[in-house]
Formats: sequence, C-alpha cells, structure tokens
Amino acid sequence: MQQFPRMQRLPPYVFSVVNDLKFQMRRENEDIVDLGMGNPDLPTPQHIVDKLTEAAQKPVNHRYSASKGIPNLRRAICNWYKRRYDVDLDPENEAIVTIGAKEGLSHLTLVMLSPGDVVFVPDPTYPIHSYSAIIAGADVRSVPIHKDRDFFQDLLEATKQTWPQPKLLILSFPHNPTTTIVDRDFFRKVVDFAKEHGIYVIHDLAYADLAFDGYQPPSFLEVEGAKDVGVEFFSLSKSYSMAGWRVGFCCGNQDMIHALGRIKSYLDYGIFQPIQIASIIALNGDQDCVRQIVSEYKDRRDALIGRLNDVGWPVDPPKATMFVWAKIPEQFRSMGSLEFSKKMLREAKVAVSPGIGFGNFGDDHVRFSLVENRQRINQAVRGIKQMLS
Repeated sequence: MQQFPRMQRLPPYVFSVVNDLKFQMRRENEDIVDLGMGNPDLPTPQHIVDKLTEAAQKPVNHRYSASKGIPNLRRAICNWYKRRYDVDLDPENEAIVTIGAKEGLSHLTLVMLSPGDVVFVPDPTYPIHSYSAIIAGADVRSVPIHKDRDFFQDLLEATKQTWPQPKLLILSFPHNPTTTIVDRDFFRKVVDFAKEHGIYVIHDLAYADLAFDGYQPPSFLEVEGAKDVGVEFFSLSKSYSMAGWRVGFCCGNQDMIHALGRIKSYLDYGIFQPIQIASIIALNGDQDCVRQIVSEYKDRRDALIGRLNDVGWPVDPPKATMFVWAKIPEQFRSMGSLEFSKKMLREAKVAVSPGIGFGNFGDDHVRFSLVENRQRINQAVRGIKQMLS
C-alpha cells in the first residue's frame, strides 16, 4: 500500500473519538446537547446577507476573483485596523484576504517552513497552530501556557534548549482553548523577544471582539516594531457570525504577506466575489450587530458558569472567547479528559471537547463552546448535575 508521509506525521484526531460516539448516540435517538465544536449557531446579520444576495445577482461577480482579495476589501481591512487600533497598513503590501484564518495560517507556514525548522507553539493550543507546522515538515516545540507559569521564562528556557534556533512563534490571544487574555505589554515583550532571537511571529486574533466585563483585547500590530517581525490574522467567523462564509485576512510584515500571496496565487483564485463584497459591508457598516452577538455570548457564558457553580462544578467566568475552559472535577480528574468527555456524553448527554485534543497540558480540562441557547444550556447542566450526583 502506498504511503503518504505527511499523513503519517499527523497524530490521531482526538476529537473524532468524541464525535463518533456523539453521532452513534444520535442515531440511537439520544438528545445530545453539543457544546463541543466552536461552530457559531447565531445567524449572520441580515444586512450582510442582503449584500451577498444583491452582489450574487450580477453575472460580472461570477468570474474568477483575485487570490489576495479584491482591492476594496483590502482597503476596508486596513481602514478597520485604523479605526480599531490606530494601526496604519498599506492595502497593497501589508494586507491579504484569506479563505478563513485557518487556510491562510496553514499556507503561510507551508511557504515559510522547511523540514527541520523549529516552531514554538503554546500548549494547550488550537490544533491547526501545531498541525500546520507539522504538515509543512517542521518540528514543533510546545511552551506551556498556564496562569501559574511565566510564559516568557518558559519561552526563554525552550530557546536555550533548542537547536536549531526556532524560526517561528505562533500565538493566539484571547486564547483558545484556555481563554487566557493578555495586555499590550505582553505583545511588547513578544516583539522584543522575536527581535532578540531572530524569529518570526504569527498572531491569531480570532476573538478580537468576543470580550466581556470591560476587557478590550489588544492587537499584536499595535506594538511598535510588530510589523518588523510578524503578522496577525483575523476572521469574520465569530465577530460577524460568518463561519461558513470562510473570510479572513492577514496583515503586517510585507515579506510574510508577499510569501503568502505568492503561494496562494498557485493554489486558489480567491473567495467568491459576492462574499468579499458582503465582507466589505460587514467591516465598514454599523457595528451594532457585533455588539449584539457579543451580548448573546456573554449571556450564555453567565448562564453556563452560574449553573455549573450551582451544581458543584466551580468554574471562573472567562473574560473573552466563546468558550469555557473547565477543570475536570477532582473526583474524575484521574480519568483524563478523553474518558471524562465520553462519560459526559453517555451519562449527561452533553458533548464537550477533551482538553488533551489541544495538547498534553490540557488533559485536566474540558472545553465548553457557547453554541447553544440558554434553554439548551440549562438542559445540559441538568444532565451534568445528574452525572455528578
């Protein structure tokens, strides 16, 4: 049988174990509350859908588009950064449209990395941050991320112990899955570290808007010198509930943007143009729709956190993201997150993501996604209460 080397480097997808059990139980007519995958259930705001519909009626928009995005969308992206973060960007050389952040990040690592290159990634982390480097043939070194650890001290130790020296650091704050947040000073330290050690930085700002209780996530690009060492990705998936539309963008370092544009020119013809036109409306239009989406996630966060604490599962409310990162109750912790997630499915009829799927340091947690309404969240906690008792 023919071998596929890149596939052999990919570990088994842990989440598929839970998903397979979930689908099996649903075939048996079990009502499962799915708080596993971070798949937004809220509808895309109507004015964005209306613009897509209008643009799709014009045959001129049915032709091949541009792999790096149409000029008006790239200008809208740069204007969005200027309004939000007072960051000046050149739409021709410092911004590129991607087919969601996941595609862009994967292709950027593919064009930047060679076999033997070393990439630093936090542990736990969103899987594609590690797997994109593995697919590119690079070696991944995990750096623990935990409230009781000094991330920069761990980063420095990892650098001292690594040869060859790391080429790339991939970060994402607010953080998925741990919901960890940072301030602007954190990114200043990242830029200083990258310059001192000669490494590139990719920052994934997927949850720029999904923040609560007065917290405002900073942009990596706000920091002086950030464009010298790295880029930042953003996706319209969460802020505008456009997950299935697959629209993202990457901004920052010109060399990295050029490299991403070059490889994309060989691989795709860009996003369907009406989607890009509707994305311009999303970025340039009234942002009240974003505030409404964020308010709904906060309401769900409060409902889930409040009910979990009521039934004896203490969890602190996250200040950002659409997730709750919950430490497994002590009496079940020795099971590990995969077996505990299966137990929750069988006994509570609730699907969550096992922390081990995000890295070894996540195995004492599970991740809840806030992708069901209050009624379904209450149903989920009733099942959890029964399981805990």
